[in-house]
Amino acid sequence: MTYAKQMGTPDDSAALAADLRSAVMWLRRRLASERHPDNEVSIPAMAVLAALNRHGEMTLGELAAWERVQPPSMTRTVNCLEKDGHVVRNAHPTDGRIAVVSLSDSGRGVLLADRERRDAWLASRLGDLTSDEREALHRAAPILQRLAQED
Repeated sequence: MTYAKQMGTPDDSAALAADLRSAVMWLRRRLASERHPDNEVSIPAMAVLAALNRHGEMTLGELAAWERVQPPSMTRTVNCLEKDGHVVRNAHPTDGRIAVVSLSDSGRGVLLADRERRDAWLASRLGDLTSDEREALHRAAPILQRLAQED
């Protein structure tokens, strides 16, 4: 049963949570399928490129914490991105034992091309919605983002 059918019951939050989880998961899968078939950068690696694009250079530990993965996993991801020329790894300015990772021009290009393709697909789907539906999504977007960022 969907949230709309259960509104007014004591389980409103649980029903809404189930509906949102399902909808967000389906949308995520669909957006992932809209990636260019020649794009060999994995979705987790794309998330690393996006984090570096948004936050600037980060240490491996900061990246691992941001992406909520174990440091060895992040090291493997960054190694692959570095090998392909999408990131640059340098020594930390005050502690040479720590690596600082930054986005290369190549990595920025891969990220932006991927975003452009998926944004175009989503924009075309949004164009099929009513203005009220688009307004509801416009209001919901920052709320969903805040939910995703809270611990």
